Amino acid sequence: MKKKQGSPFPLGATLYNDGCNFAIHSPDKIISLIIFTNDNNSYEYSLNTDDQIIYYLFIPNIKSATKYGYKITDDNGNSRLLLDPYAHQLSKPLEYNYPLDAEQSWTLSKSVVVDHAFDWEEDTPPNHPIEKTILFELHAKGFTQQHPTIAPSYQGNYLGLCQPDIIDFFKQQSITSIQLLPIVSFVTEPHLIENNLTNFWGYNSVCFMAPHPNYAKNDAVKELKLMVKELHRHDIEVILDVIFNHTAEGDNNGPCFHLKALDHDYYLHNEHDQCMNYTGCGNTLNLTHQASLTLVLDSLRHWVKEYHIDGFRFDLATTLGRDHENFSAHNAFFMAVAQDPILQKVKLITEPWDIGPNGYQLGNYPDNWHECNDKFRDITKNYWLQQPNIAKNFATRLMGSRDLFSASRWPQKLPVNFISYHDGFTLQDLVSYNEKHNEANGENNRDGHSDNRSNNHGIEGETNNTAILLLRDQQKRNLMVSLLFSFGIPHLLAVDSLSHSQQGNNNAYCQDTPIGWANWKLSKIDTAFQQWLTDIISIRQQLMPDVIRAFSNKNKTKNTITWSDANGIQITSQQWVDIDHFSLHIDLFNNHGELLYLINGTNNPLTFILPKDNKWNIVCDTSTQNIIIEDINVSYLQPAHSMSILYRSN
Repeated sequence: MKKKQGSPFPLGATLYNDGCNFAIHSPDKIISLIIFTNDNNSYEYSLNTDDQIIYYLFIPNIKSATKYGYKITDDNGNSRLLLDPYAHQLSKPLEYNYPLDAEQSWTLSKSVVVDHAFDWEEDTPPNHPIEKTILFELHAKGFTQQHPTIAPSYQGNYLGLCQPDIIDFFKQQSITSIQLLPIVSFVTEPHLIENNLTNFWGYNSVCFMAPHPNYAKNDAVKELKLMVKELHRHDIEVILDVIFNHTAEGDNNGPCFHLKALDHDYYLHNEHDQCMNYTGCGNTLNLTHQASLTLVLDSLRHWVKEYHIDGFRFDLATTLGRDHENFSAHNAFFMAVAQDPILQKVKLITEPWDIGPNGYQLGNYPDNWHECNDKFRDITKNYWLQQPNIAKNFATRLMGSRDLFSASRWPQKLPVNFISYHDGFTLQDLVSYNEKHNEANGENNRDGHSDNRSNNHGIEGETNNTAILLLRDQQKRNLMVSLLFSFGIPHLLAVDSLSHSQQGNNNAYCQDTPIGWANWKLSKIDTAFQQWLTDIISIRQQLMPDVIRAFSNKNKTKNTITWSDANGIQITSQQWVDIDHFSLHIDLFNNHGELLYLINGTNNPLTFILPKDNKWNIVCDTSTQNIIIEDINVSYLQPAHSMSILYRSN
């Protein structure tokens, strides 16, 4: 039956030995298929339909790399070429001039038929336990664009991320998972092009299943698979940042690439038939519509099945759980993922907000959805860089934000704790700037948020003042130790390990420039910080997984947690109101070890009285860049603006 007329499923271009089946959802337009040949000729085919919703056709002798598109007649009577929403590859980078009229549509990138045959060599996912997972967020191009030992042909592309020196760097840092900024095909908005800028971050998706062609030497599909296979071979997971809350088609006046013409209900609309904008990007995908939901689920399965992707981070994920203004953790999308035999096995990370009504939903997602915990970010920065008298809130964040993420749901519901993300200041800029400096973005420094909770420690930006440089370095250690020894999944911005500065730019979304590229030329103090971070992550991986597991099993209530002041006296509820320092003693059940946190946010050194019995081993003291190997017993002098982690086995 397939060879005679084709099949309405699966959607997209499905290649067989004797040809290709094409199927597309298009209830709003009568549509025809255009096949492009290598000699720049094209052929038009009428499509079959059983219900005037899905159109399909099997064409014999179609081969991999064949370019195609779909033709419609627009409201002005002009013939327009559309991309296939299910396209697995684009023929070239997608660029357009505003407005995108019907004539220009024929000159754009085409959809490409893909043969997904690939020798995975018995590749298996690393499948790191969630309590051992450490996320390393990076940009597929920016991370290797300036790497000094990678061949220029590999710099800034997929294969650059699996070169031996980069893999060695990942392994030295003891990270388990890289989290890539969007690598799904996207387009730069014309107003950025006019200002000689690009949409560097890529949060402007076009075809959800096609890898971005700009990051490939030749073949994005093959090279991305090679990258994943090589990283898996070294036990490193690959997690994709995906955007299903909106598309690059923008508002009602934006360009039409595919969905707008095919089905009006792909997007949410108000009573005036204007696109709803819960994302800040002009439109909002409507996941209560079956075709939209199917497209998203098919896309996720595609990345896992064809590219062996280990997980996803969902941008503005509250949109995915919406029925217009209402969010529900039990909506169709979350339930569909939970029962899907492919998707239920991968890591799911959510940005738990959007800009629509009731958009902030931190702590309200289903189990197995690990939420980006901005409360941890804000409170931790406040404690070390702004207001040390918020110790109570800081203590709550260290212990896993249990006001939001009940320990009864660990480890399937651990928060993703972070200090720096792709948006906002890098770690280096957090301790170097009081104000944002986004002039390079061409918006007169109006873009980007102003609530940075940063501290320049006396001089704005770069300085040669040794005292300030040392204090900044100490504050970076405070922030990283707080992150790595908190209860949760640590998320690190990869360039922070290089002490990379974006020159105070906290919104470098359009900076495909050295501002957005990792700087591998390290100063002496930067090199020392990188080595310190390498060591402290390794120590974290030795200690914290067991501690998190101990609070996630049937004996979790038998572990002991004690909060004390520097004199070793337990802190009362009234004292928590304005205290600026504390110690945290974690004693694991059945003599499985003890951790002790000594935290001094004050301007003066404090002597902490230690819990008695056996000697303590100093894991780290943030007042020094050296990893201390020393036993102490009765007390410990904690310098100002610093913290220590101590450990002893029973």
